[in-house]
Amino acid sequence: MNPILRDKIHEALSSVLPVTIIVLLASIILVPMHAGIIMMFLLGALMLIVGMGFFTLGADMAMMPMGEGIGAQLTKNRQAALALFISFVMGFVITIAEPDLQVLAGQLASSVDPWTLIITVAVGVGFFLALAVARILLGVPIHLLLIIFYILMFSIVFYMSGTGKGAIIPAAFDSGGVTTGPVTVPFLLAMCLGVASLRGDKQSQNDSFGFVALCSIGPILSVLVLGLIRNMNTVETMAFIDTELIATYTIRDIVMAFISHLPAMIREIAIALAAIFSCFLIFQLITRRYRKTQVLRMIIGFVYTFIGLVIFLTGVNVGFLPVGQLFGSSLSSSNLKWLLVPLCMLIGYFIVAAEPAVLVLKKQVEEVSQGAITQKVLGRALAIGMSLALALTMLRILLQIPILYFLLPGYAFALILSFFVPKIFTGIAFDAGGVCSGPLTSTFLLPMAVGACAGIGGDLLQHGFGIVAMVAMTPLFVIQLLGLIYGVHSGERKAVETAGSVDTGLVFFEREYVYG
Repeated sequence: MNPILRDKIHEALSSVLPVTIIVLLASIILVPMHAGIIMMFLLGALMLIVGMGFFTLGADMAMMPMGEGIGAQLTKNRQAALALFISFVMGFVITIAEPDLQVLAGQLASSVDPWTLIITVAVGVGFFLALAVARILLGVPIHLLLIIFYILMFSIVFYMSGTGKGAIIPAAFDSGGVTTGPVTVPFLLAMCLGVASLRGDKQSQNDSFGFVALCSIGPILSVLVLGLIRNMNTVETMAFIDTELIATYTIRDIVMAFISHLPAMIREIAIALAAIFSCFLIFQLITRRYRKTQVLRMIIGFVYTFIGLVIFLTGVNVGFLPVGQLFGSSLSSSNLKWLLVPLCMLIGYFIVAAEPAVLVLKKQVEEVSQGAITQKVLGRALAIGMSLALALTMLRILLQIPILYFLLPGYAFALILSFFVPKIFTGIAFDAGGVCSGPLTSTFLLPMAVGACAGIGGDLLQHGFGIVAMVAMTPLFVIQLLGLIYGVHSGERKAVETAGSVDTGLVFFEREYVYG
């Protein structure tokens, strides 16, 4: 086995194992499950580990260098109009192929035609990707754009709430998370770095993040506008895997259940990666930016990425989905329903490390900050944010609280913090919101939330959806609070960043707060 691939799989094992142990213990103590469901979950966990290993290696070899190269080349010739047009087209095409968006569109099929939703979201992402490129070229601070568009967003939300069209609001915010999935995030992160690298000034590091943040706004606004035009106030119960049928499965039946899902997953991932690979081929034919050896390495990286995503997404869709459904529905309909809050907090703390795009974000943050923001510190902050998000989500479902009671103060707090923290943390925080809401959220946590809502007889559209929105919100202020602590300690120690040096602010934070 390739030594690098072996190391990636070992890293994935350390990420997935804690979640697996927690779920197994909970299935013994709180929600007894049949052996068939447990075997399917364990096989799914194994596929997660192997799939994450292949995916992260493929992202390092192909997605990251391709995105960075395209980003740098787009702005190299200073042809702004062409750069913005190409950015829109790329955002549009890649979004249409995003597997997580296909899942959400299918879940809302009873309210709106899936392709209408997909095209609407793709237009939003394309427009905001072009806007993200323009922001860096013009040197506009990201927090100013975030304030403008979030004010616009919540103005529409309040208007919809007053006109009786507010049922679609949770799903609209969910759409902002699912569009930044494992296929698009590595590309967007690297593309942002490539565009910022040509600035060549002191602000280029601060501008190395923010593409994911802005591209998460586009879908929310576009779906809200669609909700203004069309009435989308009902949704049918989501179709999950029949857990009673799984309970009667033999080992052969379980293996065949995974194999039967492979063709559809291969087709979805092939379409998604083909969209990005086509952009890469056209880019290479026009610019000749990469040498033959680099192109060959990137093609191999695409193959690794394809294999990893197929294995990973098959594992979470088949192995994790029924367990999430059972946890939510069984606990919420019992006398132990309040245990959902601490249980979800625990699961949330560990599950974020198993999101494939999170690994890409942590690595890029550490590289851009020259080691000042370590992967371990960022990982702890994201884990705290995810834990808080799931706890608030379960409280919202059990108490039937409207999602705006959480989103409005949460986003307001995050935007206020953006004026007081080092600017790089604002970009990282708003990027992290989109990165954390990945496939595990849509295939394990979303079924758990919808199952919990169904178990207490709640409205699925208004209360079952929204978990992706909550997961995308909490990193916004958790990461910026980390930046606030970083800024305070950097000021106290008068740390001055020089060429080749590592800023001591977060090193101090890590020693004092993470390791004690």
